[in-house]
Amino acid sequence: MLDIADELHRWVEQGRDFAVATVVAVGGSAPRRTGAALAVDAAGTVIGSVSGGCVEGAVYELCVQALRDGESVLERFGHSDQDAFAAGLTCGGVIDILITPVRAHSACRPVIAAALAAFSSGEAAAVARVVSGPAELMGRALLVRPSSASPDASPDAYEGGLGGSARLDRAVAGQARALLDAGRTGTVEIGADGSRCGRPVTVLVESATPPPRMIVFGAIDFAAALTRVGAFLGHHVTVCDARPVFATPERFPDADEIVVDWPHRYLEKTDVDSRTVLCVLTHDPKFDVPLLRLALRLPVAYVGAMGSRRTHEDRAARLRDTGVTEPELARLRSPIGLDLGARTPEETALSIAAEIVAHRRGGGGAPLTGAHTPIHHAQEGTRRRTG
Repeated sequence: MLDIADELHRWVEQGRDFAVATVVAVGGSAPRRTGAALAVDAAGTVIGSVSGGCVEGAVYELCVQALRDGESVLERFGHSDQDAFAAGLTCGGVIDILITPVRAHSACRPVIAAALAAFSSGEAAAVARVVSGPAELMGRALLVRPSSASPDASPDAYEGGLGGSARLDRAVAGQARALLDAGRTGTVEIGADGSRCGRPVTVLVESATPPPRMIVFGAIDFAAALTRVGAFLGHHVTVCDARPVFATPERFPDADEIVVDWPHRYLEKTDVDSRTVLCVLTHDPKFDVPLLRLALRLPVAYVGAMGSRRTHEDRAARLRDTGVTEPELARLRSPIGLDLGARTPEETALSIAAEIVAHRRGGGGAPLTGAHTPIHHAQEGTRRRTG
């Protein structure tokens, strides 16, 4: 529901009844990822998408039905060889979709409302909903927040419940918090009593975390273009440069934050995580070397540095002289970006962004035409089995 959280939050505040259809599993060349959602209110208004149009007429009807009878349902859609216009994915994939009615007196409504309020305000939270299992659990929801959000709260604290045992709720809350900590959306399987015994319950966990950071070092024209692309891709973008005359809001209107400081000093004191991308465009050894020496030892997603191949060789030699090891140096993407033949700052920014996406998603950067590699690589969603 994260992709339509803002609109759904407004619907909740307006007191609307609605049904939400959420992708809970995908296979093959499905067009949307786990967690993609479509919602229909009592007046027939539609927001969101679960398939890029392939099956959405059928999903709409299921949402209308769920609003009438108040029952959650799990439906599978796949490719229809007999009729290309049937309710199937003509791209050849398979998707499982959970349809949940959220009406005024639905048991899940307070939890869904709290989750949507958190999602729309940018807070970290994860909501768990039963996908399959005992009928009495369908349509129930449970919400967890990170431990840091309420230091005095129990680490097992959660809001709502799945309508089963307290042991099941605690087990689901623990798994949901683990996925939240990793910033991942996916499904988990747990015994109906919270153990390995009994009929399994499958639960969808949707996690919302603050946007990943992109830190661009070097207030140059290429950085301005990269800042625009980074913001477009959903990053929280910081531009850092030691020269106040260049690091200004006027030059970087798309940046969320502009920092005037020596790059390595700023990186020492700012927060980064496994989703952070660092783009070093300073192109000056006095900035590059101390910055990269630190960056290559941090648990970040991506470290790239601009420069020619000759600049890269000189930079690598300087880094080795400072004690950077070969495994650490192997993390460096330099020269930065994919080979697109880029010339302009905008083209170069596209090249860098393409490499970041390929690195994150496991793509090789090769043309899809004539290739036999998957179009859609591993989804962000996960499927776990637990006791």
